Amino acid sequence: MNIRIAAALAVLVSAVVHLWLWFDGVKDQGTVGALFVVNVVAGVVIAVLLVRWIHWIPLFLAAGFGVATLGAFLISASVGLFGVETGWSWYAWVAAVSEVLAVVLAVVAAAREGYLSRGGTQHGGSVGTAHLH
Repeated sequence: MNIRIAAALAVLVSAVVHLWLWFDGVKDQGTVGALFVVNVVAGVVIAVLLVRWIHWIPLFLAAGFGVATLGAFLISASVGLFGVETGWSWYAWVAAVSEVLAVVLAVVAAAREGYLSRGGTQHGGSVGTAHLH
């Protein structure tokens, strides 16, 4: 459970950075501004799910959040995203580190909780396996 809390904190750090940037002027950047709001809301929801729902889905969402958010930043920093180009700054580093942590911690938690094993889990079977009784 402690790994889930750490993953939730990592997701929240990224969400807080995006909220801060939204208030700092990103809100006026059209599509990117709207996507920052989606990022903040999704980050809060995922963080709550991570600590309240012991299931593989919140772990999957946390990893996906980290990959998608970091990927969007890397696209924006290299070729631009929806007409917005950005660069590496202290807040970009904070968000990037938290997003990498979210992915790593979600995968570690999934492994420790048995969701990545082939033989089933302590929580009713592995992903994609139907149990007919």
